Amino acid sequence: MQTTSETIEVLNDLIQINNDRIAGYEKAIRETKSEDDDLKVLFATMIAESHRIRIALSTEVQALGANIEQGTTATGRIYRAWMDIKSAFGSNGRHALLASCESIEDSTQKAYRSALNHDLPSFIRDLLLQQQEALLTSHNEVKALRTYA
Repeated sequence: MQTTSETIEVLNDLIQINNDRIAGYEKAIRETKSEDDDLKVLFATMIAESHRIRIALSTEVQALGANIEQGTTATGRIYRAWMDIKSAFGSNGRHALLASCESIEDSTQKAYRSALNHDLPSFIRDLLLQQQEALLTSHNEVKALRTYA
C-alpha cells in the first residue's frame, strides 16, 4: 500500500486536474456564442461538478494532514494558451469549442486512470472510481454534442 505522502500527491494531482477543468470550462463559457446558451448551461454544470469533486478530494487531503493544492497543472496552462491562439485565428465555432472541451474531458479521464493505477487505500479508490464515473458521463455528453455539432 502507498505511503500517506504518495496518497496525498495523487489526491493533489487530481485537485489540480479539476482546477484545470474549472478554468477550461470558464474559458469555454467566455468563448461560447450567444446562440449557444445550451452550452453555457452545460459548462456551468461541469464547473459545479468539478467544484464538488475538488471539495471531496480536499477533505481527504486535509484529513491526511497536508496542504491542499491550489493551482493548475502546467499542461492545463499550456492547453488554455493553445485555446487562446486557436480562438484568435477564428476557429471558435460550436464544433471546435466542443472538440476543445472533449480534450479537457480526455485529459481528466487519463488523470483518473493514472491515479487508479496507484495502490491506494480502498476508501480513496472507491471515491476516485465514483468521481471517474461521474466525469465519464460528462465526457460522453460533450462527445455526443461534438459529434452532432
